[in-house]
Amino acid sequence: MRSRIGKVAAALTGTLLVVGGGAISAPHAWTQPAAEAAADFYVPPVPLPSSVPGAIIRTEPSHLALSVPGIAGTIPATSTRVMYVSSDTHDARTAVVGTYLEASQPWTGPGERPLISYAVGTKGQGDQCAPSKLLAQFVQYQPPLDVIVEYDVLAIYTLLARGMSVMVTDYHGLGTPAVHDFLNRKAQAHALLDGARAALQLPGTSLGANSPVILYGYSQGGMASAGAAELQPSYAPELNVRGAYVGGPVVDDEYFIGHNDGRGAMGPAFAWILNGIAANYPETRPALDAELNDIGKAILRESQDKCAVPLGLAQLHQFTSQWTTSGEPLTAVIDRSPTLKAAFDEQRLGSLAPSVPVLIASSPNDEGAPYPPVRDMAARWCGSGVPVQLDANADIPSVITGLRVTHVLAFFPSLANSQNWITERLAGQPAPSNCAALP
Repeated sequence: MRSRIGKVAAALTGTLLVVGGGAISAPHAWTQPAAEAAADFYVPPVPLPSSVPGAIIRTEPSHLALSVPGIAGTIPATSTRVMYVSSDTHDARTAVVGTYLEASQPWTGPGERPLISYAVGTKGQGDQCAPSKLLAQFVQYQPPLDVIVEYDVLAIYTLLARGMSVMVTDYHGLGTPAVHDFLNRKAQAHALLDGARAALQLPGTSLGANSPVILYGYSQGGMASAGAAELQPSYAPELNVRGAYVGGPVVDDEYFIGHNDGRGAMGPAFAWILNGIAANYPETRPALDAELNDIGKAILRESQDKCAVPLGLAQLHQFTSQWTTSGEPLTAVIDRSPTLKAAFDEQRLGSLAPSVPVLIASSPNDEGAPYPPVRDMAARWCGSGVPVQLDANADIPSVITGLRVTHVLAFFPSLANSQNWITERLAGQPAPSNCAALP
């Protein structure tokens, strides 16, 4: 398995480097003509046919256009697209789409075939960026420069090759007519947990109602996996969760913005966060309207329908002090606005404790997802008695200032380590912990 991972890592490294004047209102939801919408899988029925989180709304066979560079053949799985009921950040019912991948390889481990509830890394905010669409297309391109590749295929492939089935969530608002609330702690966690619930209910699969579940994600997906691990005891206690892999997570949205302020490649991510905040917390819109200047508002508008914005307004105005009417950075604006501060505080991880073992992978040199809040989260979980293994990839240098190269490079060594760790949890081996001496 290590050789397979190493064989394709170089081929995908370049792919991973593609990052990911009026009043502020809720970023517009995707719309289309009624006749087209009626036939569109991604348009949920109104009202939803069920209020039970995880309930299946509809399914359809899904085409897999993906193969992994350097490995013959397509992904070893059959694919089903699923729309299911979930909960947004305020616990209101919503519809989310995901893709269930039934492994064609046999499961050779103990017990039932496991389900990996998979949270993808950053794809963007436009509906065309939905993972369930990228799995069928591999590359999504809109002229002149908006392009994204389904780079999560490497991890997905290797999990399937081990005989583990995988449920990939699109998150709330990607593909469906809502604004994707990028790096929203609760909405992402709910989508991941409810995706597992939906997968376990699908007829004709090799899974059972009590099949073991692993939460798995890197980058944005790491935040989703961490949030799901924290919320699972109260939100989805019936799931047989055996562990959570939390790779390169963003732990605190405001800290993330402050840490990366001035790195132009990260500007679209700031805009995606603000667009999601404005959509989810209407009380923040007057503050954003007053505090963002014409440049800042234009950056939010430019970013909201994109998968990636490699050369845009955010890169031309890379310091967020250039986005604001006061000339202060966004973090200062957030700190002195009670409504914005309250909304951002709700996104911070670490206040709840998982009930399952956790493997965290994070590099102290990570330019994108900063390490100090990751370590703080690990310490809080350790203090609650959670078996935590914090794998600090300290040997990976910060290669190119301003790009998320270290964040990208850390993805590869964590693949083999995380999947070996998963296999041990599924086998019932005692979970390792370095809580006594966190790096």
